Amino acid sequence: MPIGAFAQRSGLTSSALRFYADSGLLPPVEVDPVSGYRYYSADQVVQATVLRQLRELAMPLTTVEAVLGSGADEASRLLDEHVAKVVGKAAAAQQKAAVIKSALGNVPGLPIAAVKGPVLADAVEQVLTATAYEHGMPALAGLRIEASYEAVTLTATDRYRLSTRTLVPAEAPGQTWAGTVHGNELRGAVAEIRRSPLVRLEAVPHGIWLRVADREDRHCRLLPEEFPDYQLMLASLGDVTTRVTVPKELLLRALEDQPGERITLHVSDHGMHVRSADDDSSDIWLPATVTGRALQIWFELTTFYPAVSTAIGPDVLLDLRGPDLPVTIRSADRGDLTTLAMPIESDHSA
Repeated sequence: MPIGAFAQRSGLTSSALRFYADSGLLPPVEVDPVSGYRYYSADQVVQATVLRQLRELAMPLTTVEAVLGSGADEASRLLDEHVAKVVGKAAAAQQKAAVIKSALGNVPGLPIAAVKGPVLADAVEQVLTATAYEHGMPALAGLRIEASYEAVTLTATDRYRLSTRTLVPAEAPGQTWAGTVHGNELRGAVAEIRRSPLVRLEAVPHGIWLRVADREDRHCRLLPEEFPDYQLMLASLGDVTTRVTVPKELLLRALEDQPGERITLHVSDHGMHVRSADDDSSDIWLPATVTGRALQIWFELTTFYPAVSTAIGPDVLLDLRGPDLPVTIRSADRGDLTTLAMPIESDHSA
């Protein structure tokens, strides 16, 4: 097959094919000794197509050669490794661009609040468990920060859970402010925040600065997309009909021991039973203080378990409103961390 026809079938240009031939990646099967014209076989089309696709991922030639010469498992590992590097570089470039944009125009930063570093780090980790990455809804991967004259509130939601924590600032905010911060960038700053006695939050165009003494300040981008109106949802919650206080560790252990992906909570005057929604024999009884009416409710384990695991203190308080309404999970000794979890119907539909 002449080089022109092979170029059409592989999606590579003739000049690219000459380059890959000279580099040893894709030599032709035959070269005319007089004219120097190159010929390829139909069997080489697959290799040439893969080569083109790898180069479209900006993969270096040395890595391309390793992928083409490896088995499926090793090639997959090399691909994953390369993509992780590309994504990391892209994220770093986005952060640097955001820092540059925030400095354009020499606009002074707006002080938001000052919060104790370890307290802020714990709150960020707890609330970020309720984030999600969904195409077309980038705000669900962000953390909403709202500063008032009395408090700083952190909120995140993945539409099945909503987690919110209110912090008492070390210094009262001078004015109100609200914004949705890039969750991954905030998560990456947690270690630095935790080692800082005091963190000052400062708003700039397109982001916020986390100002810390004797350490490098961290910048996090703001997400421009609108955050879900969680206040409206909270205001529309029905009255609590059943209230349960249960030891956190016992509840987590019972959840971990359940087979399957869905669990059932059965609450009565005698305590709370936890079992698999698909296996009644997995029933585990837990001692609990219960007020209100008996109730049975179903959850996806991936929704309910994280909501319980992030609670503060040895006990959790569950506010139940009915089998088809959100349950509020609160820390029994410190009510400033609140998580809502959506149940599923008894037929296991969302």
